[in-house]
Amino acid sequence: MSAETESFEDFRLNRQLLNAVADLGYSHPTPVQVKSIPLILAGHDVMGIAQTGTGKTAAYVLPLLMKVKYRQGDDPRALILAPTRELVLQIEDNIKSLGVYTDLRVTALYGGIGPKTQIEKLEEGVDILVATPGRFMDIYLKGHLHLKALKTLVLDEADKMMDMGFMPQIRKILEVIPVKRQNLLFSATMPEKVVKLSEEFLEFPEVVEITPQATAVETVEQELYEVPNLKTKINFLTWLLDHRHLERVMIFTRTKATADNVFKYIERKELGPVRVIHSNKGQNSRINAINEFKDGQLRILVSTDVSARGIDVSMVSHVINFDVPIIYEDYVHRIGRTGRARNEGVAITFANPAEMYHITKIEKIIRESIPVKKLPDAVEVVKTEKSEQIEIEREIDRFRRREDPGFKGAFHEKKKVFSTPKRKTKKKRRGR
Repeated sequence: MSAETESFEDFRLNRQLLNAVADLGYSHPTPVQVKSIPLILAGHDVMGIAQTGTGKTAAYVLPLLMKVKYRQGDDPRALILAPTRELVLQIEDNIKSLGVYTDLRVTALYGGIGPKTQIEKLEEGVDILVATPGRFMDIYLKGHLHLKALKTLVLDEADKMMDMGFMPQIRKILEVIPVKRQNLLFSATMPEKVVKLSEEFLEFPEVVEITPQATAVETVEQELYEVPNLKTKINFLTWLLDHRHLERVMIFTRTKATADNVFKYIERKELGPVRVIHSNKGQNSRINAINEFKDGQLRILVSTDVSARGIDVSMVSHVINFDVPIIYEDYVHRIGRTGRARNEGVAITFANPAEMYHITKIEKIIRESIPVKKLPDAVEVVKTEKSEQIEIEREIDRFRRREDPGFKGAFHEKKKVFSTPKRKTKKKRRGR
């Protein structure tokens, strides 16, 4: 299939799938779909490197639905593994939308809720299984999964699975599923761990790399502001929500505590409607928050990186990085929440002096400089408190030591400067 493919009609898809694509309003396939769909339909193992928001889920779901075709038996014939509950639910939703005119059965397995309902659904019969690695192994070990009919394995967001430490579970899964199968691996970045994983289970794969790995989405305008401390970040966030036209906003923080505090502040100032999601929130609470955000009932969703890859909302106008991520690839996934489906978006990043150190690393990964903007004059810049200044300096020291084990650190230098030799208080006594 050439890069000149202009329509989904050019693929060898059945009418049920083409009708579903038309219903969803997809008129032209994206580059990753143009390159991947024919290879997958032809039975090749595929390794796809593509940014979030480029249509890679449909790039493997459409040919997968075409191959599985109709319900048959009770056991899964395709398995899709993803790192988070949110992404599992997003993939399940995409399969249901694209397979609406088929009789295929899809079941999602994920943690955060008891397994009983999921096991009952499996016993009713399933054609396509979408799962997090941990919950998949839990249910398999209980004896409720029969895998002899499995013909296709998909690993989605492979880089995130590596970051989250899923390699042991993935290796166990590879041991219990049939050896003869088609393997597909999709990832937004290709660090060494993903390359190693691909070598373990892909056989002579066709590599589809749509953009240089870890580059930022072209439709996203990036802005970077040097913000000295937490209180000034809050002041700037307030100004943005009051004075900029931010219609549907995702705010990312590094920790759950910061996410909760930002959420409470926005709610107290009545700048929302707003919800917060992170791993301490119940599954129903997280699903409801995401659905409300998708439906336009929320203006703001505050989140840790747990949801950076699990929300498929095409009309997110702005992403705000309240904190800079220290897993640098996560920057790409965060800002990929906006600028989706060829829409334009804006990603705004706040960085204190310690976080500016990480910005230089992120720029190396995305192969571009993030434009630095000046804080608006109306934003009050607060003096950094002593305790926060100390923590900023310590963080700079920690990361500089990682790069240079011989680096003494700012605190060492200060200690050296302030130490003084002891004074001699007694004169030497002459000999008698």
